[in-house]
Amino acid sequence: MVNLAYAINESMSLLQSIIVPFEECSKSNIESVGGKNAALGELMNALNDPDFCVPEGFVLSSKAFRLFLEHNQLSDFINEELRHKPNDYAALVLASERIQKRIYKSSLPQEIVLLVADAYKNLCDSQGDLCSLAVRSSASAEDLPQASFAGIHDSYLNVRSESALFEAILSCYASLYSVRAIQYRQQMHFEHDKVLLSLGVQRMVRADLGSSGVCFSIDPDSGFRDAIVITAAWGLGESIVQGLVVPDEFHVFKKKLNKATIPILSHKLGSKGVTQIFDEKRGGTIATETPMQKQIRYCIADEEVLLLAHLTQKIESYYGFPVDVEWAKDGITGKIYIVQARPETVKSRQNPYQIKEFKLLEKSTVLCSGYAVGQGIVSARVRILKDTSDAHLLCEGEILVTETTNPDWDPILKKAAAIITCKGGRTSHAAIIAREMGTLALVGASAALDAIVDGQEITIDCSLGKMGNVYAGKLRWDERILNIEDTRMPSIKPQFILADPEQAYALSFFPSAGVGLMRLEFIIAGAIRIHPMALLHRERIKNRAERNEINHLIANYDEPQEYFIEKLSEAVGTIAAAFYPREVIVRMSDFKSNEYAQLIGGSEFEAKEENPMLGLRGASRYYNERYKDGFLLECKAMRRVREDMGLYNVKLMIPFCRTPEEGYKVIELMKQAGLKRGENGLQIFVMAEIPSNVLQAGEFARIFDGFSIGSNDLTQLSLGIDRDAADISNLFDENNETVKQLIAQLITKAKTAGVKVGLCGQGASDSNAFIDFLVEHQIDTISFT
Repeated sequence: MVNLAYAINESMSLLQSIIVPFEECSKSNIESVGGKNAALGELMNALNDPDFCVPEGFVLSSKAFRLFLEHNQLSDFINEELRHKPNDYAALVLASERIQKRIYKSSLPQEIVLLVADAYKNLCDSQGDLCSLAVRSSASAEDLPQASFAGIHDSYLNVRSESALFEAILSCYASLYSVRAIQYRQQMHFEHDKVLLSLGVQRMVRADLGSSGVCFSIDPDSGFRDAIVITAAWGLGESIVQGLVVPDEFHVFKKKLNKATIPILSHKLGSKGVTQIFDEKRGGTIATETPMQKQIRYCIADEEVLLLAHLTQKIESYYGFPVDVEWAKDGITGKIYIVQARPETVKSRQNPYQIKEFKLLEKSTVLCSGYAVGQGIVSARVRILKDTSDAHLLCEGEILVTETTNPDWDPILKKAAAIITCKGGRTSHAAIIAREMGTLALVGASAALDAIVDGQEITIDCSLGKMGNVYAGKLRWDERILNIEDTRMPSIKPQFILADPEQAYALSFFPSAGVGLMRLEFIIAGAIRIHPMALLHRERIKNRAERNEINHLIANYDEPQEYFIEKLSEAVGTIAAAFYPREVIVRMSDFKSNEYAQLIGGSEFEAKEENPMLGLRGASRYYNERYKDGFLLECKAMRRVREDMGLYNVKLMIPFCRTPEEGYKVIELMKQAGLKRGENGLQIFVMAEIPSNVLQAGEFARIFDGFSIGSNDLTQLSLGIDRDAADISNLFDENNETVKQLIAQLITKAKTAGVKVGLCGQGASDSNAFIDFLVEHQIDTISFT
């Protein structure tokens, strides 16, 4: 009788733990509820934040899965099928098919059926008319810091009946024995019979009518830990994970979250050509084409970006390590829900100070471009695959090119030297798996299948930032490994010469005193492309093609000038955040009139000058009526970086200032624009690149906070050499005694005046002898490319 009573009690206890409410899930019962569900339950109880919402639901525990195996006598059969087949892919495929076939023919124990049916009824009663559920797999070893299992097991969306729920449960159980799941466990050294499956059954958030996406609390490409990266697309999140869309992307600076007005470093509009929605007739989901008016709009507003950043930061703080968070916005209520939170398992485990540098030594035709995943260069033969049925065609070490990937591709991807997909963004399946495997990838390369031929030899260059190129042929490159963790800073501070914000996160790990020269011209020419005055006076643009191009670029902006201010402030803000709190000295634009004329609409506002190098440039341009309003747009952008983003480490610099009187005029104009020297620590420097800057250094030191020597122009104007003239280029030398005397004189005068003096010209990047000269004269900073 005692044994019988014990058995009854144990049976009752087991049945009671079959269904577990989300709020009772935690690390303590992770073996029963799975990593994904444990994380959500843990966060629900720990964060105590009214903004942290998790959809209602319950967990079908791993004990139910164990009972299922026992009820159908599957354990011995599965163990036998998986024994001695770790490296035989063909045998593994057959074993997987046999196991899954047995599971689909099996039945759930009656006691589980009754418990699930009751839990399903209670959940539906709380929802009202529409009962739509998500059934998500969650393994006991899932979402751990050392193994994410991302996308390995199946989940089912828009499950709309009791019978469909039971079908989804069996399908999730079967997914534990897919080829990709079996191989992943082998790769991560998990024993097959030790990994059990639980299921999270939740109310579906109506993201099909709203939007969804992914948040990283670390930049997933560089490992930069002070940025939160948020992606967003219309509809259900499957479109992002499956790589069907290039999503919107937002970066938020953690250190100024809740401390600055707008700590959003960048907005990047994705194409979002597909929307995943409910299949209202059959259940499940379908992909539809996104209307153009939604493609050209951001999915979420700035306040929602900041809310997601706030939640992601709280989740990271609770865990104590970087995280990857999935979210969904209900299109009916407008409420944002967290549907998954797991450790980031790639960049957070790498040493960011162990840096591989790559340099392409030759170039050829660029076949296509896309978002770069990983850092490096790969050259190999191409294999184009339409789907996984062609897997046998891919040879070890070839570059895989395909439309998009999903978890079924995982075993195939391990053979590839690199991956190119036409669709997808930096959080697509192909990108996530490439990072986890340490494989280079180029995603969202829309022209790949048109430009690349099967069997062709190509080179992929992912060494230059967020965008990468595919070149025709096998090209040569150099690579080296740098360990910069213990590098000691010299007394004379090294700084960067930098123009590309896409490189800022990666470069921030190098030992430096910040950025000594950030050039605005690169941003204006590359990201903005429109002449500032053309934005302010579109009525003066006569060329119809230029008018149409301007209208296309500013389509999302209520005011044309906001386009210029946002693009410029975000580029500067990204670099300033990457190096924060180190100083970032931003040189206001230094285009010449012929260069300004090349911008869209520029020819209407620029006069033709015989010698633009000595014409309307720098300080003279800023207060000139022909450009003054354009300069004020630059000032507004810099004010936004400092005041709204809170990046007071940004300092400003005026180029080509011929006389102290010009300096006074520009300083006064900046003050009127809200950039008052000394206010909130604002420092304004002047470029020393004209002999008058040296000869009148004492006067300039009373107007500005310091000097930055532009050795290129100073050499040109000291020796009377056009630096672009090929016939006398051999005479252009920063080491010329005249140039060095002027530099030495300026350093002495600056130190006497008690102001900072640095060098940001090209000379220091090219000549060790020139560096020795600067060190000897005790310059404060030297900037390098």
